[in-house]
Amino acid sequence: MNFWRYLTDPAVTQPAREFATTHVTPAADQLDAEDVYPVDLVSMTAAQSWNAMTLPTRYGGEGAPIEHALGVFEELAVGSASLGISLITIFQSQKIIELYGQESLKERVLPRYAEGLRASYALTEGAHGSDIRSLDTKANRTDQGWILSGEKAFITSGSAADFFVVLAETPVGVSTFAVPRETEGITTHQTRDAETFGLRNGPHVNLVLNDVEIPHDALIGVEGNGLKQALVTLSNSRTLAAGISLGIARAAFDGAFDYATGRGAFGGKIIDFQGIQWYFAEAAAELDAARLVTYQAAQDLDAGREYQRSSSAAKLMAGSVATKVAGMAVQVCGARGTMESAPFGRYFRDAKAYEVAGGSNEILKNTIAKALVKSRPLEED
Repeated sequence: MNFWRYLTDPAVTQPAREFATTHVTPAADQLDAEDVYPVDLVSMTAAQSWNAMTLPTRYGGEGAPIEHALGVFEELAVGSASLGISLITIFQSQKIIELYGQESLKERVLPRYAEGLRASYALTEGAHGSDIRSLDTKANRTDQGWILSGEKAFITSGSAADFFVVLAETPVGVSTFAVPRETEGITTHQTRDAETFGLRNGPHVNLVLNDVEIPHDALIGVEGNGLKQALVTLSNSRTLAAGISLGIARAAFDGAFDYATGRGAFGGKIIDFQGIQWYFAEAAAELDAARLVTYQAAQDLDAGREYQRSSSAAKLMAGSVATKVAGMAVQVCGARGTMESAPFGRYFRDAKAYEVAGGSNEILKNTIAKALVKSRPLEED
């Protein structure tokens, strides 16, 4: 049973679909229950050249378009959103270095992604949350490079990351830095708020930087431009985040449809009732629409078109549809949908969590609205 046609090159996405079926789906419930980072699966995806597929070939990547990466992310997330989240933090950290890093930093770090480097994007602080315009983590220039001090909070993928992209404030303003985990002065710890109910790829950690010394070229891009760099990177990754939500929705839809076609009730099958059929018809139509919007956003990125609006619209639509479809799946499956032994609760928790993580629905609406206002034709006097 497969309702979902490939929206990009099947030669790219079919292997990801097969990989998810064979390796990812069987591990998904355990990853969620134990809240662990999928180290083995991430290593396996690197062996498939998926962890660095959009990087230029000179850095060990595939030079593939975002549209191809989206196809892979969607298929893998059908198996497990936890794996998708692990890969998206890898993408975010490599993207900001690719876009803004000095060549010496690119040559030193970017080839490691193809080898399976696990990375995290350390923006958030306990006192600031999503507001990263000013930060308590500080970076000061020295003759040898930079010294970073402070604490980042609630860092996704931080429990297993080998490498961090860290936002810190310099005398000029918020800036971004590349920081290997093995650097002296780095520690991580978990707080009582480390675990989330969805998108569980290991408890979130706080990253403590105690006079961490890094070289001059660890500064990514121009000092003081960190906020802009971070927002551009997040806009790039929102399309892939939408792909993860699409994968969650597809898994919930397929699982519920399979249950409805096999479950007997009142002399027939559940799927024979028109009311149940309408659930699936509406969900399929909305999922089809969200997929088209998301792949259009990927095409905008690849073509160099304005993508702030389309990438935000993709994540907004895909996240909302995923939550709706996951809720529908629970409803259709009745008691089975609420059982801990069934995956439907995981789908619902993952879907809802992604309406908050990676840019909340409210942030996405603000971004779309700003793009609309900016593109409004000027009124003549």
